Amino acid sequence: MKKYVQICLAALVILLASCEGSYYVTEQPVEPVYVHPGAPGPGYVWIEGEWGWSGGRYVYRNGYWSRPRPGYSWHRGYWEHGGRGYRWHRGGWGR
Repeated sequence: MKKYVQICLAALVILLASCEGSYYVTEQPVEPVYVHPGAPGPGYVWIEGEWGWSGGRYVYRNGYWSRPRPGYSWHRGYWEHGGRGYRWHRGGWGR
């Protein structure tokens, strides 16, 4: 029983640590001008730059080339404006 409780607590800690919160800002950050390099080879797709929360603010992370997942396409991230301000929704692979 003690082992079961330890496993459940460890799983809970991992689950909570992997949660990503929603962070709001009063003004939408301006995306920097960034020229992406040429594709490293045929079949690659460009993943647009993303905004991430770090040090109490949003910081821009440059885009990169990636091989697409079979049967999936890349959905670009976007800003959403609501009553609390602007919030970034991350991009990801989807069908």
